[in-house]
Amino acid sequence: MKKGLLTAFYCFTHFSCWVNAQTGISGELKTEYIPYSSYIRPEDSVKTDSKSDFKRVDLSFNIPLSMKKNEDGKVKSWSLLVNGSYAKMSHRNYETQLFPDQMLNAQVGLQHLRPLGGKWSMMMTASVGVYTDHENVDFDDVLGQGGVLFIKNFNPKLALGLGPVLTTAFGVPMIMPWIYFDWKTGNKIKFNINFPEGMEAGYQFTDKFALKAVVGLNGMTVERNKDGKSVLLGYQQITAGLRPEIKINESLSLKLTGGTALLRSFNENERKIKSIFKMKQGEDPRFASTFYVAVALRWNLP
Repeated sequence: MKKGLLTAFYCFTHFSCWVNAQTGISGELKTEYIPYSSYIRPEDSVKTDSKSDFKRVDLSFNIPLSMKKNEDGKVKSWSLLVNGSYAKMSHRNYETQLFPDQMLNAQVGLQHLRPLGGKWSMMMTASVGVYTDHENVDFDDVLGQGGVLFIKNFNPKLALGLGPVLTTAFGVPMIMPWIYFDWKTGNKIKFNINFPEGMEAGYQFTDKFALKAVVGLNGMTVERNKDGKSVLLGYQQITAGLRPEIKINESLSLKLTGGTALLRSFNENERKIKSIFKMKQGEDPRFASTFYVAVALRWNLP
C-alpha cells in the first residue's frame, strides 16, 4: 500500500522536515525483496505448491518549487513530486498464469503546504500516473490520486493530522481516511503513524544511528484488459520488522529493514464508480508469510 500510493505521500512521514523548511531536492532509492512463498487459493484457503517471489525498485524525488515564511516562521510551499516503482515477480508451478510478471507505477504530482492560523496547517496533494503491467499500454493505464490533510501541531513534540484521500493503493480507487500522528520525547524516542502508509517507533541512540520497529502497508496497482473490459489489479503487502538507520553525512542516510512479509495478496475490480463502495464477496488470492528485506538510500540536498 505505501508505494501503491503516489509519491504525494512520500514525504508525509517526514512532515517535520517541512516544518523546519526544506529548501533542497530530497529523494530516496529503495529496493525490496520477498523470496518465493506458497500461493494460497481463495476458494478453500489451501496452501498450494505454486509459488511467487517479489522484487521491487522505487525511486522518489521531492523538488521544492517555492517556499515562503510568514512572521511566525511558518512555511507556505509548493513542491513537485516524482516517483517510479518497478516490480518483477517470478512464478513456479502454476497451471495457468494468475499474476503479472512485471508492474510499473510512475507518477508526477504537486504538493502544497500552508498555515491556517494558530497551530493548524494544511497539506494538499494531487498527481497523475501510469499504472501498467507492460501489456497493451494505453490511456486506460492513466489514473489520478489526491488528498488533503489538516494538521494540528500541539507543541514541538506532538502533531496530529486527519483528512480524506483518494488512493489506488488497494487496487480499485478508494476514498479513505488519511491519519497522521507524530510524537517524540526529547530527541530519543519517536513514534509515527501515517495511515494508509504504516507506522514506526524508534530510539535515537546517537546523532548518526537510530533503531526502529516498523510496520509497512505497501502495494501497487495495474490496469489490465480482461474479456475486453478495463479492470484494475491491486497488489498489497503488509510487512513488519526492524530498521537500523545510519546517517552517513548531513545529506545522506541509509536504511536497512529486515523482517516478515505478513501478508501479500491480489484483488481485481471493475473500473467503475460503484466498485469504490462494493463489499468484497470472498477471500483475495494471497501468499504465505515469509522473509522480507529492504535497503533504502535517502538524500536531502541543502
